[in-house]
Amino acid sequence: MFDFGKEDPTRRRVLWITPVALGCVGLIWFRRNVLAPEVIPSSVTGVEISVVRFDDQGHSLGEATVKKVVRADSDWFTRLTPQQYYVTRKASTDTPFTGTYYQLHQGGLFRCICCGNALFRSQDKYDSGTGWPSFTAPIAKENVRTVDGPLASLDIGIEVLCKECDAHLGHIFNDGPPPTSLRYCINESSLRFVAA
Repeated sequence: MFDFGKEDPTRRRVLWITPVALGCVGLIWFRRNVLAPEVIPSSVTGVEISVVRFDDQGHSLGEATVKKVVRADSDWFTRLTPQQYYVTRKASTDTPFTGTYYQLHQGGLFRCICCGNALFRSQDKYDSGTGWPSFTAPIAKENVRTVDGPLASLDIGIEVLCKECDAHLGHIFNDGPPPTSLRYCINESSLRFVAA
């Protein structure tokens, strides 16, 4: 009934072809992802934007026109810690109550960890009880931008980005204290505190 002495020729072909095919797929992946240089879209390079500059004491230096900070993904990866990279460049979220900024009450300002753009002041910070640094307003509305994402309707909030480098900062919710009733819920990994 069964002839165990003969090997199926189809099975033998599969055993020879499979490793070769997997090797080719691996080579194609390696060439695309490792050897090929990253290309930054020309549509985002050299764009000029307006932001308000601040010194480390929080005093406004006036509006300035600057070029948007654009870097290759691999460059961001080498400049930031893994947590900072995944939060700011891949829109991840810090685990609540794991940082120190949510309970920081010292005077100063918070700058973008990626580009140094001034984002928030200590005087606009409050304890929201959420485990993330929370602010009622940015230091200047010109320094941040917002994006209504697909999750905004699910009460996830509106995404907040650094206007100068497009770093993901966090989200805005409408459950904050007066006078704005806004809560800028910001990831600590996207911030660098500068004491006044």
